[in-house]
Amino acid sequence: MKSFKTRWEITKNWQLLFPFLGLFFLGSSALKFTALLPFSELYITFPVSVVVFYTLLKIILFAISKLEPKWAVNQRWELIRIFIVFAITGSSSVIIGRPFIKMIGITQENLHPFLYWVLFVTISLVFYQILLVILGWIFGQFQFFWNFEKKMIRRFGLGKFIDK
Repeated sequence: MKSFKTRWEITKNWQLLFPFLGLFFLGSSALKFTALLPFSELYITFPVSVVVFYTLLKIILFAISKLEPKWAVNQRWELIRIFIVFAITGSSSVIIGRPFIKMIGITQENLHPFLYWVLFVTISLVFYQILLVILGWIFGQFQFFWNFEKKMIRRFGLGKFIDK
């Protein structure tokens, strides 16, 4: 455990929450992905879930190693917190966007499917931008996500609204 804490630069025990939370979410994602496969026997599902979990873990650790020099954080464990915020924000924006689009009266039945999906993705993207900053603040990474948000807005060509 000491080498784990040293590797992730964990100085206080409460900071262990984020690696364990990340592993929990990763495990639940592996199980959900495996549930999409066409078999349901436990003796097949569990080993496949373990393989998916391991593969996803390797991908995330690779991504962290590549993004660590680009993202200025004080301690490595904060990278896990940032990844958790991105994961929750992505899922939440779709979960919030779907009822919102229904609330304003847009459905697949009353709109061309292509136009519906363009509107759905656009509305979800707007909620994504808002939730990213809010969840970043809740998880204690407001400045990182605010800077990330400003960079994203500039890439959308809307920099004149934030450069004032």
